[in-house]
Amino acid sequence: SMSKDLSELMKEATKEVHEQAENTPFMSNFQKGQVSLQEFKLVTASLYFIYSALEEEIERNKDNPVFAPVYFPAELHRKAALEEDLKYFYGSNWREEIPCPGATQKYVERLHYVGKNHPELLVAHAYTRYLGDLSGGQVLKKIAQKALQLPSTGEGLAFFTFDGVSNATKFKQLYRSRMNALEMDLATKKRVLEEAKKAFLLNIQVFEALQELVSKGQENGHLVQPKAELRTRNVNKSYQHGPVPGKESERTNRRHTDMMPITPPVRWILALGVLAMTVAVGLFAM
Repeated sequence: SMSKDLSELMKEATKEVHEQAENTPFMSNFQKGQVSLQEFKLVTASLYFIYSALEEEIERNKDNPVFAPVYFPAELHRKAALEEDLKYFYGSNWREEIPCPGATQKYVERLHYVGKNHPELLVAHAYTRYLGDLSGGQVLKKIAQKALQLPSTGEGLAFFTFDGVSNATKFKQLYRSRMNALEMDLATKKRVLEEAKKAFLLNIQVFEALQELVSKGQENGHLVQPKAELRTRNVNKSYQHGPVPGKESERTNRRHTDMMPITPPVRWILALGVLAMTVAVGLFAM
């Protein structure tokens, strides 16, 4: 029934695509801690482009009554945190280093289109991203920190750290109540639900594009693990039981690994795959 709260309707409307997004081999691997530093760096880069677009459009519409009630920049916005993470992983020239795959660009373009032409639909994108980050994203943070041996002080994980939210459960309740109070007629509500499904579908398409790239590479015999990937995994493995005496520090080893070349096709494959994983894990616990 469309008389239900918008947050409940959104959960019901996206149930099927939600399950499609979470039931991927990549998500399963990530939950097992099977993620490399290169993969994590590339997904952080993709998220930077997505959140830059989302937050640009949120700022454009912060006074618009169709979005203003769910405007929480201090609590939720992620662009600055992602910039901090990218500087940690790529160095001061990170803006020149990070890639933006085609699938990421497609999502960015949709966000700009919605923000400029149909701002009432922004709530669908904000809800699916931010509440996912506050929920499943916290699981992802712990997995990444352990798998990649990232510092316990939080470097490289600012994206997952919400300093403006002291109680995630209470904040999500507040956010849902504000969203449910948005004034929408029946037709608008239906369009918002369709946009929420589109947000999931965009990410499912990312996964499908990844699968296609991987399959084609295997068929042609060109998909091989680059040296950078092998080196990264060896570095991670060597620190499972503590640092090796006489070796350079973990972070120095990681930096040296990062400097090794990675080919454009592999950038595509890794970035697309991990983006699908991240969204699936993040939205899992909304």
